[in-house]
Amino acid sequence: MNAREISQQIEQLSRQLRLPAIRREFEPVAIEATREKLSYEHYLLRLMESEYATRIENRRKVQLRQAGFVQYKYLHDIQWEDLPEDAASKLPILERLDFIKAGQNIIFSGNPGTGKTHLATGLGILACQQGYKVLFTTVPRLLTQIRESRSQKLLRTLENRFEKFDLVICDEFGYISFDKEGAELLFSHLSLRCGRKSTIITTNLSFDRWKEIFGDPVLTAAMVDRLTHRAYMVNMNGKSFRVKETKQMMEK
Repeated sequence: MNAREISQQIEQLSRQLRLPAIRREFEPVAIEATREKLSYEHYLLRLMESEYATRIENRRKVQLRQAGFVQYKYLHDIQWEDLPEDAASKLPILERLDFIKAGQNIIFSGNPGTGKTHLATGLGILACQQGYKVLFTTVPRLLTQIRESRSQKLLRTLENRFEKFDLVICDEFGYISFDKEGAELLFSHLSLRCGRKSTIITTNLSFDRWKEIFGDPVLTAAMVDRLTHRAYMVNMNGKSFRVKETKQMMEK
């Protein structure tokens, strides 16, 4: 078997074995190994390292796609001068992602347009890039999924999946109110993660107004207590950057 036939055989086998990095790089790495006078073992190690790195990168891309982000908003795109003071001071700590390892929550609360969703999404994308399993959802969408799963007797399956995410981002908490059944379903679902896995909540309502969402003051108190235990509370009240962008556009 000549060199060309060997190369074709390697390409074919690596394709069947789903080893894209080896198929792509076995020849360039062989040239490097010859030039550097590397042993066969070192040559093999380099190929395996390349294949491993490729798989990790592909896994992260899949996790990012499956997370369900509505938009890809990155932390490096944030205009620091537009951030509320409390957010600007806490972001360097939050972006280390130690809160995920510790199973702590983050509550971004404040008026609309101050960057709550941007920060939550940016932290979620960063978590995906570091290998964490993330889910992004709005509270209305989550509640709809819970109701549909219950009616189809698939609620336990949904709960099992929900518990396994390293980070769940619940956006738009407080934009709609719930009936008693919806409030109880949401409470039970979010309680599955409390104290074990991290959840980020974005809300435009202060805690004293959460009873407007849940209706039941006892349920509201229990929800606030569980979500805020050991959590990072980030005050996002400030000037709306969307209003600022609109004014700049009008001026142009």
